[in-house]
Amino acid sequence: MKHLLVFSLFLFSSVCFAQISENPFFKEWDTPPFSEIKNEHYLPAFEEGIKLHKAEIEKITENKENPDFKNTIEALEKSGELLIKVRRVFDNLNAANSNPEMEEIAKKSTVMISKHFDDIYLNEKLYKRIDSIYQKKADLPLTIEQKTVLENYHLDFTRGGANLSPEGKEELRIINEKLSSITLNYGENVRKENSKFELLIDKKEDLAGLPESMVQEASEKAAAKKNQGKWLFTIDKPTLLPFLQSSSMRTLREQMYKAYINRGNNNDNLDNKKLLSEIVSLRVKKAQLLGYKNYSEFVIKRKMAKTTDKVYELLNKIWKPSIARVNQEVADMQKIIDKEGGKFKLEPWDWWFYAEKVKKEKYDLDEEMIRPYFKLENVIDGAFALANKLYGIKFEERKDIQVYHSDVRVFEVKEADGKHIGILYTDYFPRDGKQSGAWCEIFRNQTNIDGKFVPPVLYNVGNFSKPTSEKPALLSKDEVETLFHEFGHALHTLFQNVHYPNATVVPADFAELPSQIMENWSFEPEVLKFYAKHYKTGEIIPDELVKKIKESKRFNQGFVTTEYIAASLLDLDLHSISDSKEIDVAVFEKESLAKMGLPSELSPRYMVTNFIHIAAWGYEAGYYSYLWSAVLDSDAFEAFKEKGLFDKELAESFRKNILEKAGSEDFESMYKAFRGREAKIDALLNKRGLN
Repeated sequence: MKHLLVFSLFLFSSVCFAQISENPFFKEWDTPPFSEIKNEHYLPAFEEGIKLHKAEIEKITENKENPDFKNTIEALEKSGELLIKVRRVFDNLNAANSNPEMEEIAKKSTVMISKHFDDIYLNEKLYKRIDSIYQKKADLPLTIEQKTVLENYHLDFTRGGANLSPEGKEELRIINEKLSSITLNYGENVRKENSKFELLIDKKEDLAGLPESMVQEASEKAAAKKNQGKWLFTIDKPTLLPFLQSSSMRTLREQMYKAYINRGNNNDNLDNKKLLSEIVSLRVKKAQLLGYKNYSEFVIKRKMAKTTDKVYELLNKIWKPSIARVNQEVADMQKIIDKEGGKFKLEPWDWWFYAEKVKKEKYDLDEEMIRPYFKLENVIDGAFALANKLYGIKFEERKDIQVYHSDVRVFEVKEADGKHIGILYTDYFPRDGKQSGAWCEIFRNQTNIDGKFVPPVLYNVGNFSKPTSEKPALLSKDEVETLFHEFGHALHTLFQNVHYPNATVVPADFAELPSQIMENWSFEPEVLKFYAKHYKTGEIIPDELVKKIKESKRFNQGFVTTEYIAASLLDLDLHSISDSKEIDVAVFEKESLAKMGLPSELSPRYMVTNFIHIAAWGYEAGYYSYLWSAVLDSDAFEAFKEKGLFDKELAESFRKNILEKAGSEDFESMYKAFRGREAKIDALLNKRGLN
């Protein structure tokens, strides 16, 4: 029996060792070995990561030495390495390259992780160590960054429920577990809705108005699904927007638009109304349990804006001129409809179609005139060239580094002197299993604890127009701006130069400054000359076309601003509810839109059943952030307009005071250090023609 027990233990140890030795997450690597990572590796890695992290937390908590920054805060910053490693790979791939098996893993791991972090933040003994350091912070020889990290931890724990009664802690655990599962389900439903709808056209006359390249792509999509001789259209943005801009078939535009706007609102197994109602209710309960009136107050307290009132003040200040501009844009389009004998009132699914007609009439410009100059590879080169011009950095493609999909490219980023900065992956085409939208995330964060510098590894993701058998990927104006936007986030991550992971945390209403400022450069005439080359001839975009683009810069800005603010107000209204009773979110949405006075000719950028930013992406009560940051980026870019678009001294100041510092200091102080004063709203109003 004794020998059998020894053999059993040996066999068990051998199996465990084999699992660990074969699992790529238990090995050291600088970039993820994607070809080695299989779905079966994730859960064991999550489990082991949680186990190791628990042991590290226990060691910190039970340390008999008096709590200090090094043995408590710095020790926390060093902990959880394996768990962080697997989470970042899994979460990033689950967003960009998911499958049903990964969705099931997400459901299991989400519950495990939620419980694990509740165990940490509700650990009273650990909180007391942090609090004892926090209470004497003024007397400690800490750097500004260390003080910020200490304050962040103290806030994380108090807002994580460390001060609650045992009953309160248990209630918070239940709320957090429910929220983690429900928000995951909401996001999965939106992703599935994006892939579900298909418009299959079998009559050539129904293709009226659509550009040849789009027809070709639709034909190839149909053929791939064994529908030869037909044309297939989906509601991913690279298909939807060109269709709405170009299709002469109003009934089909309506069908496509409604399929997009009603995602999650079809009373089927992907319906999100009940889920969002539960999410909002649980968030109210959580906020009030932690001592806040409502969830918006809880969230915005840690943002640059600080209070919900300040956010409403900004949104309402820009709402009025935006509506005035929208009304003029509606009048311009209705005039064309009437002139053509349309005999109908402009509806939301008509907007893009007639906006293109207005643009053609006023500026002699339409989307198809400029697309040939925006080949994806050239636009990427243009973003890289701009970064080189501003900061002297270089991008070298690395085909020896593994990727998770054939669409992905990899670049090593270096200083002018050749010093390694980081690794950037790019993934720009839509596909099944990929979330809609565009984003930038990290596989590995930059840190420099104890003089051990760890460079960042990250990816930029988009859903842009795909190449066809006859043409390369040719981007729209919006897609060009989106690429520059996400590249701005990448630069923010690549340039951050802090010691601690916690010092890289930046609130969304400041984090969008580095991304949005890059959009300002994208269509400047001097920058267009870098990259806007005709995909066939290589001809640089002609001055006449550049002039038309510049003259149309403020075109449709009433619409762009209004649909965005409408979504932001909807988000803020939802999270300013102070009653935890579940609501009918469809009714609430209707009442909220009526209260703000949104014109019937357009809809918010997102409806409540597909507003993934606020339900699953961490922008709840924070979608306003893009506008808050727009004030900053417009004001900051004015400095470059004043001193020179590529002024080296100013670029160095922006890098040093904004990008490198990440979240290590007070954000208003960082901005003032760059600009010499607080940001003014004037530049934004002028840029959008709202003054």
